[in-house]
Amino acid sequence: GLEMALDPRNRAFTLNAGAAAQASVDEGLRSYMLRVYNYMGTGLALTGAMAFMVAHTPVLFQLFYTQTPMGVQPTILAYIAMFSPLAFVLVLSFGLNRMSAATAQMVFWAFAAVMGLSMSHIFITFTGASVARVFFITSTMFLAMSVYGYTTKRDLSGMGSFLFMGLIGIFVASIVNMFLGSTMMQFIISVVGVLVFVGLTAYDTQGIKATYSAHDDGSTTQKKAIHGALRLYLDFINMFQFLLYFMGNQE
Repeated sequence: GLEMALDPRNRAFTLNAGAAAQASVDEGLRSYMLRVYNYMGTGLALTGAMAFMVAHTPVLFQLFYTQTPMGVQPTILAYIAMFSPLAFVLVLSFGLNRMSAATAQMVFWAFAAVMGLSMSHIFITFTGASVARVFFITSTMFLAMSVYGYTTKRDLSGMGSFLFMGLIGIFVASIVNMFLGSTMMQFIISVVGVLVFVGLTAYDTQGIKATYSAHDDGSTTQKKAIHGALRLYLDFINMFQFLLYFMGNQE
């Protein structure tokens, strides 16, 4: 037994087996992360298409907006569209385990489409050129932070509570500012919002990477990928909207 253990050929075999197992995990992880980004990217494309269609199709536009002497005002349907994405997020966050992978996918696409309806005002408020410019800037920032979150050896989990407190602060300040209508306060909220979602992009990417398991079945892997895509989608959309406030040119 000792001779076998000391035999360099056996040690080489063990090392090769370990390397093969590691390569298999790496390949599986790459495939998993690619699926997350594919879902997220397709969701963003669907959101953009829906928002653009509502803003530029007269029949749909009239369902969501009315032209008044004070400018374009949202209809009741527009307000429903604004708040309904929250219901989809809650369903995907808390009901994912009870859904099939196919149902989870359909709910995610429905969420992305409804989000597009709620964001159609962007194409009415801001020039197309500035929307495109801010989208490019957001994409660059998102990619940089996501790559950092994926590659860094530093444990980012400690950032979670700090970023969550920042989220609560933004939410409370936004509600207060609905009544105050202060442009300076809105500017500060937007700056803090960008910083929080930049941090969350790295934090969530590392968290999504950690959820991968080579032992999961196909359905579990797909549902985890959809949940990961939802997290990154929300980071991107929020970063985009906050950046648009102080970098976008209004019509």
